[in-house]
Amino acid sequence: MEVLNNLWNEIVGFFGVNQFLSILETNEFDKFLTYDGIVALIIPVIPLLLFLELFLGFVYKKPQTKVYKVIFLIYLFNRIVGRFISIGMVALCIGLLQPFAIFKTSNTWYWFIYGYIIWEFAHFIYHFLAHKVRLFWCLHATHHSPEEMNLSVSHAHFFLEGPYANFIRTSICIIMGLSPEMLFTIMFIDGTYGAFIHIGENLMKDARLGFLNKFILTPSHHRVHHAKNPLYLDTNYCNLLNFWDRIFGTYQEEDNTIEIEYGVTREIKSGNFIDVYFGEIINLSKDVFYAPGIINKFKYIFYPPGWHHSGNHQTAKIIRAEYLKS
Repeated sequence: MEVLNNLWNEIVGFFGVNQFLSILETNEFDKFLTYDGIVALIIPVIPLLLFLELFLGFVYKKPQTKVYKVIFLIYLFNRIVGRFISIGMVALCIGLLQPFAIFKTSNTWYWFIYGYIIWEFAHFIYHFLAHKVRLFWCLHATHHSPEEMNLSVSHAHFFLEGPYANFIRTSICIIMGLSPEMLFTIMFIDGTYGAFIHIGENLMKDARLGFLNKFILTPSHHRVHHAKNPLYLDTNYCNLLNFWDRIFGTYQEEDNTIEIEYGVTREIKSGNFIDVYFGEIINLSKDVFYAPGIINKFKYIFYPPGWHHSGNHQTAKIIRAEYLKS
């Protein structure tokens, strides 16, 4: 019986309907007009869209079963191994760094705009480093391994990526004066939208969102980010506001003449959990082990993916520059 209860709790937790069911049970429907009630209504949207996307995949005979299977295994593994680490990192950073904030913001609309801009900058920094430092790429590559794009990809993460990302994002935001209440609100909004931008073609063929494509980061932009085409490598690091990509020169729109190829540039067994989850770590370990000299070993760890001690580098920057030149 306990096993069935745990299974039910996992299902309810995955769909995010705990608060929703609680409000229904108490018949306190006026709570839906409060912040908690609005959150209770929004959280289940992405999981429900995910299952609709999967259903339409079978209808269109594009179920992407290999991708869903591996990501389901990743989801289960992360629930067991890394369940509380990310939120613990957020709490630790708040506790340690809040006394050193350069100033304090208040919970007003103009400070919220400031807070969101700072959060997006912090997200850009974390995401940029995740592509430019090979050690961090090992934590991030699992998210780029699927060879199709769909909402389940938002669950494909190495269990240590959350703590790494939250350390950078939370540290910057707290130092820049965001209150914990504002930070958690922004994290909820950004997390929900960050899941939505992984929506696949089974649900949304043209993902540019019309005129919004010029002002925010749309699913089209994020499809570009997940592509391994030379033109698209290491672009579109933002999550909602795309102006940081424009400022730092990493902005790239989708080109209709180029068919997107998803995944990572190395040969990968995308249906193999071990290769998807641990493959980059295994390859880095081999490169460090066989690298000549201690300096080269450290370079393999901290230089960009594709760096090679022989000088025959195949980094994303070089591949993209050669493509643009040709």
